[in-house]
Amino acid sequence: MQLPAGQDGLGNPSQRGNTAVFTISPAGSRRRRIGKRREQVADTTASEKKRRQRIIGLWLLLMGGMLVVMVVLGGLTRLTNSGLSMVEWRPMTGWLPPLTHLAWEQAFTAYQAFPEYQKVNAGMTLTQFQEIYWLEYIHRLWGRLIGVAFAVPLIFFLARRWIDRPLGWKLVGIFLLGGLQGLLGWYMVKSGMVDRPDVSQYRLVAHLGMALIIYGAILWVAMGLLMGAAPAAKPALVRAAARVKAVAALVLLTMLSGGFVAGLDAGYAYNTFPLMDGDLIPTQVFASSPWWLSLFEDVTTVQFMHRVLATATLVVVLILRWTLVGVPMPASARRPINLLTAWVLVQFSLGVATLLSLVALPLAALHQASALVLFTLALWSAFALSVRGNRDERVAAVVPKKAPA
Repeated sequence: MQLPAGQDGLGNPSQRGNTAVFTISPAGSRRRRIGKRREQVADTTASEKKRRQRIIGLWLLLMGGMLVVMVVLGGLTRLTNSGLSMVEWRPMTGWLPPLTHLAWEQAFTAYQAFPEYQKVNAGMTLTQFQEIYWLEYIHRLWGRLIGVAFAVPLIFFLARRWIDRPLGWKLVGIFLLGGLQGLLGWYMVKSGMVDRPDVSQYRLVAHLGMALIIYGAILWVAMGLLMGAAPAAKPALVRAAARVKAVAALVLLTMLSGGFVAGLDAGYAYNTFPLMDGDLIPTQVFASSPWWLSLFEDVTTVQFMHRVLATATLVVVLILRWTLVGVPMPASARRPINLLTAWVLVQFSLGVATLLSLVALPLAALHQASALVLFTLALWSAFALSVRGNRDERVAAVVPKKAPA
């Protein structure tokens, strides 16, 4: 009997028959090689994205650190009455200080034409003028360096297509806010070059508020690039994130209140704690007419409200931590929240010490820097608890087209 080709007597494939049954076609082998190459390209692309994200995120953290230094320098210029020593604003040509004795004499002569010298510093020597000039000069120079340190890498990242459109718009927006901050700073300084040799507290707070907004935006974007996806969407974490964001807003409000204290020199008025002039609530509070102007223009009310907001921040943070005791938080969120709880005690203690010391310069500077640390920890905690799901891609990468099968 004739058997079918390729089968033995039991109907099984024979060793000599149709050998194509046991071999892989060239087309199938090629598909497998193409699939492996695609996987390798995908792995390389993902690794490159992470590398770019890390580089950009670290750069933004560096920018945030430079902003912290800038804010502290601004506080020092205020505490040392140095902010009105430079009476000209030359953003493009003002990089160099006076380099000769004649140049110093000219700068000093220009300063003498303004009210601060005439009403506050009359008789000041050239050496004394140089002392306040240098601090304001360093403050302005640092601002210019921040602009260059932000613009040059940003141009590089855009030219190399490391940044996609959403992230690009965010970074360009931050850069434009930085330019606006420079204009706002000069607008503030000009307010002290009129009859009253002191800057407007409104403009000072606006200048401080803009700096904090820029800093918060930089930090938030950096954390998005460096920390990856947010925790899973759990109702308890959603509620916790909302509470921490409210705390961050309260910290920001307290810092702006401190700006009014600085602008009105209100820290020198009542140097006891917790009483003010022997009272827990001073009788002179809200003495202006209309009453709400006292919140911005009355020394007693401004200091009292700063005390109230600082105490509220302390209490709210401690209560927040207590309410989170039973919440199953990831380690990435528990760490900043614990630091926030500890640091609010440090900040409150520094505030009281600054007040009792009659605003001693080292303590006042530490108090301001510590406020930025507290704000940072609040933002970090809020971000770590934010519920987003999968993170959108923030760094562009060119993905090769799929090869035809």
